[in-house]
Amino acid sequence: MASNCSLCSVCDNRQTAKFSVVWCSECDEGLCGDCKEYHSISKDTKNHGTYSIAEHTKLPTELLQVAQVCKIHKEEYRFFCTKHDCPCCKKCKKSHKECKGLTDINEIIQEVKTSNAFYEIEQTLREVVENIKILSTNRKENLELLENKRRKIEAEIKYARTKVNHHLDQIQADLMKELMAVQHQESSKIQNVLSSLNLKEKEITELQVNIDNIKQKASDLQAFLTIKVLEKSLAVEEKNIQSIANSGIVNKVNISCQINQLLQQITASVSKFGEINVSSDPYQLPIQKQKDREAQIMLAVPTRNIGNLALTLQKRINTKLSDVQGCSLLPKGRMVFSCYEQEKIKVFKSNGSKDFEINDIGKVVDVVFIGDGCIAVTSGHSNKISIIDIPTKLM
Repeated sequence: MASNCSLCSVCDNRQTAKFSVVWCSECDEGLCGDCKEYHSISKDTKNHGTYSIAEHTKLPTELLQVAQVCKIHKEEYRFFCTKHDCPCCKKCKKSHKECKGLTDINEIIQEVKTSNAFYEIEQTLREVVENIKILSTNRKENLELLENKRRKIEAEIKYARTKVNHHLDQIQADLMKELMAVQHQESSKIQNVLSSLNLKEKEITELQVNIDNIKQKASDLQAFLTIKVLEKSLAVEEKNIQSIANSGIVNKVNISCQINQLLQQITASVSKFGEINVSSDPYQLPIQKQKDREAQIMLAVPTRNIGNLALTLQKRINTKLSDVQGCSLLPKGRMVFSCYEQEKIKVFKSNGSKDFEINDIGKVVDVVFIGDGCIAVTSGHSNKISIIDIPTKLM
């Protein structure tokens, strides 16, 4: 990568400072207006694509930081090692002598922008963005759920408090009513005793007045006879008063209240109004995932001229099938074959042994693995395509 994209690299090598107007990715350098013209007609560079420096500066940092020369030997990359998945220069090639997948990098990069690797990356990026949106939506919904739950719990707490307050107010009112009734009842009893005593006191006071009158105005005989009558009356009154004094009527009446122990224990035993609990329930999000990643988003070595290929026999498999019309590779090295006459497909393990077969599915012509544990089977008679789930063996 050129050290300064704003200056023309060619002019800079000539010790001349000119501002670049375009950038050539193939040459990895900026060009001024004059060098741009020469670059566009030169035999070696006329097919190179260029674009403005303004567009170049807007490219992502990841792309601008990609080195097109070997960081160790400072030479251009000439080869690509598929075994180690890395580019190599001529000097790097010495350390990859034993690697069978060492290929001319120019063969690999042909039509790379329209390759399956780019398509896979674009698909994955779209899926990642969609999955981020799904996760964001999920979290936003959870935030809204928490807000609604908080409001609901607040209402429950207030209702519980109101219910407790109402119940306490009711039983307090009942107790106050009972207190008033008991006080009134006991006070009435005492008032009755007081009324009776007041009446007795009035009668005795009248007798005292009568005694004074007798002393002053009655004859001795009258006084004697009156005294005898009064003695009997007083004896009865004294007996009545003594009876009242000895009865429970004059007991000191008191009232008290024993507060329910459960209420007394509220402040001691109930230290919290309630408890807030947090739970986390599993939730399966519909995360999208690329169905078939067998290529693992890597640059594949381009197909070479068939005349230069040397074939090596790896394995022989006896399918015991007649009239095999199609076959396809499955994950983990398995293989599937379609048989037209026997109306079946047969799956073999990587070691060549039989895994399973599905019979009576019609005159099958071809079979292909389509990813996500499924294979597609075409029929010669019905002109239809059947999808078979490999794990369940169901269509």
